[in-house]
Amino acid sequence: MAGTSQKTDERSVGEAAGLPGVRECCRWYTDHKSWINEQHLQICRIPAPTFFEQERAEWFLRRFQELGCEARLDGAGNVVARPRKAPQEPCVVVSAHLDTVLAPRVPEEIAVEAGGRLRGPGVSDNGAGLAALVAIAASLDASPAIEDLHCGLLLLANVCEEGEGNLSGMRHFCESSPDGRLARAFLVLDGPATDHITCSALESRRFEVSFTGTGGHSWSDFGTGNPVHGLARAIALFLDQAGAKCQPPSRSSFNFGVLEGGSNVNAIPSWARAKVDLRSETSKGVEELAAILAAAVEQGEEAENAAATGGRVVASRRLIGSRPGGSLPEKAPLLRYLKSVDGYLGLKARNNSASTDANIPLSKELQAVSIGAGGSGGGAHTAAEWFHPGARDLGLKRILLTLALLMRDAALAP
Repeated sequence: MAGTSQKTDERSVGEAAGLPGVRECCRWYTDHKSWINEQHLQICRIPAPTFFEQERAEWFLRRFQELGCEARLDGAGNVVARPRKAPQEPCVVVSAHLDTVLAPRVPEEIAVEAGGRLRGPGVSDNGAGLAALVAIAASLDASPAIEDLHCGLLLLANVCEEGEGNLSGMRHFCESSPDGRLARAFLVLDGPATDHITCSALESRRFEVSFTGTGGHSWSDFGTGNPVHGLARAIALFLDQAGAKCQPPSRSSFNFGVLEGGSNVNAIPSWARAKVDLRSETSKGVEELAAILAAAVEQGEEAENAAATGGRVVASRRLIGSRPGGSLPEKAPLLRYLKSVDGYLGLKARNNSASTDANIPLSKELQAVSIGAGGSGGGAHTAAEWFHPGARDLGLKRILLTLALLMRDAALAP
């Protein structure tokens, strides 16, 4: 039966590729490479750090409207756009997150190098996905509609995917938006690579650990409980216990990404804090790491106070982010269609697990994957991030063919 289903899907890809509207869109991607590259550059030169995506969102709102979409900003600041040629409901969602970990201080930090390579913060993650959203809207505006549709299409440029944004843009769309209640499947575009299909959501929790104390002079008040020392003890205890649990083949990880505290080298600090990211492919794994962290913070506080001759420290632990897990069944139409499209295009992508906007729909048992939008890139989350548009049109064709199969699937309609 599996072989029969695969052959049926492969025939469907060929049929979809032959539709006049699909052929026209695919040609458009190839013929308009320079235009897409220019949109990519414009997008990335608009700073959009997490929580401050408004200017970039407004750019997308105008561009979608110029490209024939009915577009608006929702209550979270997401840009929601519907191409007018598609049915209104239910819908397949194509999304890309607006925010970046780092942002350019001036537009010129996003540079075009010899050979067309872009360099600068956010050009790959998620300039690649955002440029693809614009290209999809433009190709549909310029081309005939895809025939025999049962589902509509919604384009979503969402806020707050990175870091402490806690997926709140996608969370709002899925939990509070009328449009989200009509969604049947999600293609999340994140980065450029076409060698993976993220169909399993990596569960995570983020904590802020704080130590406070009275502070004092480094010499005359020596012996006073030191928040930095207490925090260091807690981290060392955590690393000792959690490190063993996260060795291969463990499917869990941790990272202390922020450490700060104090004000001067000769002053005992009155505060210190750290931010830690705990991840696992299983809920049990996250729970175990969170329990180890709680115990380490408590033990670090006790050890520092036991060593102090005056001025105790007080420790606390605060949840600052939680991303739910979930996975897409191997037989789900979205995954079957995507793999059939990959076979048709000669791509070989592996299934993987990661933390993306797809976590939210997957946790609600909706069909969702996160994939790259084409091209190549590297250095994500650094100032040296880069993107090259070579083979971008192949990634766009992959997205379009998968959409064509999903939107023609009557089983996705209510």
